[in-house]
Amino acid sequence: MRGGNRRGPPSPSPPPPGEDGMVTAEEEESDVAAGGRGTWRHAAFHVATTIATPAAYAPLPFALASLGWPIGVCSLVGGTLATWYSSLLIASLWEWNGKKHTTYRLLAKSLFGLCGYWAVTLFQQVASLGNNIAIQIAAGSSLKAVYKYYHSDGKLTLQHSIMFFGAFELLLSQLPDIHSLRWVNAICTFSTIGFAGTTIGVTIYDGKKIDRSSVNYRLQGSIATKVFKAFNALGTIAFSFGDAMLPEIQSTVKEPAKKNMYKGVSAAYGIIVLSYWQLAFIGYWAFGSQVEPYILSSLTRPGWTTVMANVFAVIQITGCFQIYCRPTYAYFEEWLLTDKPIYKKRFSSSILRLAFTSTYMVLVTLVAAAMPFFGDFVSICGAIGFTPLDFVLPALAFLKSRKTQRSQRVHLLVKVVNLALATWFSIVAVLGCVGAVRSIVLDVKTYKFFHDM
Repeated sequence: MRGGNRRGPPSPSPPPPGEDGMVTAEEEESDVAAGGRGTWRHAAFHVATTIATPAAYAPLPFALASLGWPIGVCSLVGGTLATWYSSLLIASLWEWNGKKHTTYRLLAKSLFGLCGYWAVTLFQQVASLGNNIAIQIAAGSSLKAVYKYYHSDGKLTLQHSIMFFGAFELLLSQLPDIHSLRWVNAICTFSTIGFAGTTIGVTIYDGKKIDRSSVNYRLQGSIATKVFKAFNALGTIAFSFGDAMLPEIQSTVKEPAKKNMYKGVSAAYGIIVLSYWQLAFIGYWAFGSQVEPYILSSLTRPGWTTVMANVFAVIQITGCFQIYCRPTYAYFEEWLLTDKPIYKKRFSSSILRLAFTSTYMVLVTLVAAAMPFFGDFVSICGAIGFTPLDFVLPALAFLKSRKTQRSQRVHLLVKVVNLALATWFSIVAVLGCVGAVRSIVLDVKTYKFFHDM
């Protein structure tokens, strides 16, 4: 991770600033980190794992069904282009102001001060926690589907499956940092491709087998229902492109970090385009307005291929979960270790890691098991967590950095585009949050806690 003769990887994130606003020694050391050991391929693995998860694009056909063909297609394509552009903006700020910002929080602090630091801290924790609740529900659903295929009369519930997945993630959580997950994420990236290919193939097969006259693409419900479902869909699409930790990933990449990150991000988005767009469009074509929020729940035959898709989903989600829990682990671990002497840190770190990760996994597993409303968590997480970090802040950060282009026309165009992105997606965040909260309220009235979905 860091160059030179230092041992061990760099800390994934710094402790928070002190109450007086002064920067700690650890934070200064993180600011001047020399970079990592990863290549652009490793960056592509990490980015693809964090974004192109089955839990992200499995609800896309349902989002299109809530928006209709014209608006749905425009929203999906626009979201893809906007987040790819925003990711390149964040990558370009790696060495802004003469410092290498190894976390999103430090970059925000450098640009916006302590308000930026704490805003990103809040959004990152909401995004990480909400994402992991949503994908743990998805992983539990996939594990249950595999179990039911072989044991149709079995007594294991969705809650049992969620608990099994949580226990496995607790073991992986003992790995030290994101770079240590590079081979896990390489496997997850290939599982993403496998999931997309299998699911698209089965969706086409099922779509041709069902009575096409029974499929309709009309928006369902009253006018109010259609409006709130559309709001919810915008949050879902924002969630599907969520990547709240680009600087953390970039800190694992060797120099030239900017160039390697540009290549890694673009390669990852190539995978996203090939998987997201096809699955979203084909899933909506196959099942129309009746498509389920989690596309695998709409698939019925052939059974073994559905099992394969669910296995791919669980493998991929395994790595994605780990990426998103790292900011939370790092923040609390370093916060508690900041004032400890060096000799105590070595002894305490492993114990504290086990304590943090165990507490975190118990809380996430409990919420996921108690409220297994996958689509609702996807939407609210996308609206509150990912939209500010992936759409709004990158555009504002680039403008704040006062980076200029050689051409005045290009500079003006970039300024207009960034302001438009920040304004529009701020509106999307509010609308998505409203739609998600309404859906959660309705689901809580319909289902009991710990309902076996």
